[in-house]
Amino acid sequence: MSVANRTGATSVDPGEARRWRNGVFVVFAVIGLVLASYLGRLPQIRDDLHASTLQVSMLTFGIAIGSVIGLVASGPVVSRVGSRRTLVVSLPAVGVTAIAAAAGAQAGVYVLTLAPLVLLGAAVSMSDVAMNLSGADNERALGRPVMPLFHASYSLGTVVGAVVAALAQAAHIGVLTHMVSVSAVLLVAGWFALRPLPYAAHDAGDHAPVSAAERWSVWRDPRTIAIGVVMLGMGLAEGSANDWLALAMVDDHHVSKPVGTFTFGLFVAAMTLGRVLGTSMLARFGRVRVLRACGVLAFVGLALVIFGPAWAAYVGVAAWGVGSSLGFPVGMSAAADDPRMAAARVSVVSTIGYVAFLAGPPVIGVLGQYFSILGGLVVVLVAIVAATVAAPAARERRGRSSVEKI
Repeated sequence: MSVANRTGATSVDPGEARRWRNGVFVVFAVIGLVLASYLGRLPQIRDDLHASTLQVSMLTFGIAIGSVIGLVASGPVVSRVGSRRTLVVSLPAVGVTAIAAAAGAQAGVYVLTLAPLVLLGAAVSMSDVAMNLSGADNERALGRPVMPLFHASYSLGTVVGAVVAALAQAAHIGVLTHMVSVSAVLLVAGWFALRPLPYAAHDAGDHAPVSAAERWSVWRDPRTIAIGVVMLGMGLAEGSANDWLALAMVDDHHVSKPVGTFTFGLFVAAMTLGRVLGTSMLARFGRVRVLRACGVLAFVGLALVIFGPAWAAYVGVAAWGVGSSLGFPVGMSAAADDPRMAAARVSVVSTIGYVAFLAGPPVIGVLGQYFSILGGLVVVLVAIVAATVAAPAARERRGRSSVEKI
């Protein structure tokens, strides 16, 4: 028995679908590996460049600007050539631009570090859209939810990347040597991972081509925007922990720095666990109920961190991590329900979701300057409420995109 994938791809038998799934797992992991490896070396990069804190912040902002450019461009590109062909170009570009940025830093030339980082951000975001679309297609081919597992693979990749960066720093390995090594892993693993992915474009096959006007009209589609709100709220819940949790525990709950770092590790572990367990929960209860439960869990957990005593904060961090785990992967799946418009919609909701990672840190930082970091995190509670209210937009809509047995 084979599975008809309504993205324009040829029929995929179960064995091929599983190999395709494994390839997507690897793509998610190596993207996380390279990005975390580079960001984990920022202290060394700062020293190599003799850069100020402001200049270092501009490096990370350069990645963010490139990410937005890549997200905007990804819709028409993936619609035209398909996710596999996009990844064939964008995945090696991640490795090449990371090496170029490391070479610029090791040479001590700021502009030769910043410019490749903008390109790195664009390559990562285009890969992000393409790999999520391929993952959503694979969900339909397999006939069950697997997107949270793909995002768990990305989380594991970032953990490995952070550990490798720490070990490289401790061993006094140069940033360039480090990035050449991890980029080689990306190129080799990526070559094998992309082989089982289908070639089909997302508006191919029995679907009419998507015009530029249709792609832009997605920005006026209420359901797409509501899915974007889900991703924005849950993205802010996730991103704010990445940026501020350890510091908030140290400054406002008065724990030691090692305990603050451990608390962030607890959050990442809880989020990864939520993504691993999320597939079975989605299959049993559906997207809307799971997203609502996650929203409530994230709200209660963050509220405990903000308003509770230090001992309760650890319970809150675990709940916050699990509650934040499924917003992004479920939002990607929901945006890709209609294969014909999947590339355009995933590009739009990804752009909205990335606003959380662009605007969230400075907003919380400004509020933290005048109140406290925990006080600044109150804005995240509001975003979580908005995401929970918007959860019904993610309801499964199979229709023509449903899995068919032939």
